[in-house]
Amino acid sequence: MSKLVIKNLHVGVETDSGTTEILRGVDLTINSGEVHAIMGPNGSGKSTLAYSIAGHPKYTITSGSVTLDGVDVLEMSVDERAKAGLFLAMQYPVEVPGVSVANFLRTAATALRGEAPKVRTWVGEVKEAMNKLAMDPAFSERSVNEGFSGGEKKRHEILQMELLKPKIAILDETDSGLDVDALRVVSESVNRVKAEQNLGIMLITHYTRILRYIKPDFVHVFAGGKIVEEGGPELAERLEEKGYAQYVKA
Repeated sequence: MSKLVIKNLHVGVETDSGTTEILRGVDLTINSGEVHAIMGPNGSGKSTLAYSIAGHPKYTITSGSVTLDGVDVLEMSVDERAKAGLFLAMQYPVEVPGVSVANFLRTAATALRGEAPKVRTWVGEVKEAMNKLAMDPAFSERSVNEGFSGGEKKRHEILQMELLKPKIAILDETDSGLDVDALRVVSESVNRVKAEQNLGIMLITHYTRILRYIKPDFVHVFAGGKIVEEGGPELAERLEEKGYAQYVKA
């Protein structure tokens, strides 16, 4: 069992006029096997939370703490956070021209495991995972995310998640850019990996459509840089009906 604990987290960004605070005291605990849906309007701080945990240099932690299994995450470099078991699936994955998907995945696995996977075993792992995601085997020879459709980028993110076996996965708007079929395939893969690896998930989304496939244990509403309401799946249904207007006004 793993546990990600966020306590009173305050985060800002540097602007010409000084530090602008975005997160204003976030408290959240995610355990292995749990799905936490983070919902809220644009600009509420959802993605800031994700990237701050992952170690993006744009964001400055002004106070608070983040620990994974009792170890201070904020004292780690970005690669150390990944090795500790944190995974971020980005809303807009970057392109890496000239680096094939196959080489990228094996290099990442080598860094996490401390030694290169045996080629024959690794090829089998990759092929099996790609097959489950309904991905063409030729995909592995393409440059990372270069010319990928929205659905291909998101499938590649989930492929990484399955092969790298993190403890806690942060999925930042994984449903954006997906058509109905791709959403179903990606969601089913997330559910499968969660079940097989007892993965804890922070699922950031604006909409409830992905929650029809990935059932959350907890729903947290973000507004004004903090969590303003929490509940179960029924809260997501209420948001679908009434929207975020009440939280924006407040």
